Amino acid sequence: MTTTVTPRPEGPAVPGVRADKARALRGPRRIRRPALPYLFLLPALLLELLVHLVPMLMGIVMSFKELTQFHIAHWDTAPWAGLGNYRVSLDFDAPVGEALLKSFVTTCVFTLASVSLCWLIGTAAALFLQENFRGRGLLRTLFLVPYALPVYAAVITWAFMFQRDNGLVNHVLHDQLGIGDSPAFWLIGENSFWALLTVSVWKGWPFAFLIVMAGLQNIPRDLYEASALDGAGVWRQIRHVTLPSLRPVNQVLVLVLFLWTFNDFNTPFVLFGKAAPESADLISLHIYQSSFQTWNFGTGSAMSVLLLLFLLLVTGAYLLLTGRGRKGDHA
Repeated sequence: MTTTVTPRPEGPAVPGVRADKARALRGPRRIRRPALPYLFLLPALLLELLVHLVPMLMGIVMSFKELTQFHIAHWDTAPWAGLGNYRVSLDFDAPVGEALLKSFVTTCVFTLASVSLCWLIGTAAALFLQENFRGRGLLRTLFLVPYALPVYAAVITWAFMFQRDNGLVNHVLHDQLGIGDSPAFWLIGENSFWALLTVSVWKGWPFAFLIVMAGLQNIPRDLYEASALDGAGVWRQIRHVTLPSLRPVNQVLVLVLFLWTFNDFNTPFVLFGKAAPESADLISLHIYQSSFQTWNFGTGSAMSVLLLLFLLLVTGAYLLLTGRGRKGDHA
């Protein structure tokens, strides 16, 4: 005997109940999905706020105060100086302003020389390693060693090499090659500029090499083959094919190298200590000395703000000029 089970009749469907349940299920997802990327970015944004923005705002406030060692424990109680610290820094007839101007000029010359040499050596090395030959991978690895080494370890090594009596540089130049009547002083005097420039270029050109080498991978080989059929040699290919194709890469590379070099503090500080020679007195170390050697943190903060404004102005002008150049090329 077969028993038939009839389904239990359901009550009348209440309008909107299922729709409300669907909204309840979908509601949290709609709220969470758009907010999820921002939640992932929130820790980094908070860390950036604490590490960079908050000290920068505090430095701007300190630049308007007469902050010395007498108020360092409670810097918010320091007397208000207004624009006095900026007037002292920009008074180039006074000792403070004159020293700041000399440091600024030295930094500009140093940055121009370092960025130019880094770009030139890095580009030449990248072009040299474009062709396939035996040992190319080993050379690429060796070229990136200065960039991979920690800054402090590399600069300390160079400081030992620049020692007058037992340094490797004087041993090679004076003892082996016979250059100069006596071993040179590299960490004091006029030669300190060349020592600082050597270290800066040595640790900076591998970054240019890496960026240019990556940019060369995006240049189609058809362009070189077509130019070769037209009779173009190596130098004409570099001038008319390689460099124009690398223009967007070089624009970013030069800006990054400029900002890194102009703001470089670790290299002169480790190489020379707290007091750099006059010929190698970069503005980053000069601001440090003005703040922590003379205990005049208000003037040092004003110098830092002026440096920030200068870098923002140069960066904005550079981006404006390069942007117009790109629009002209597309037109």
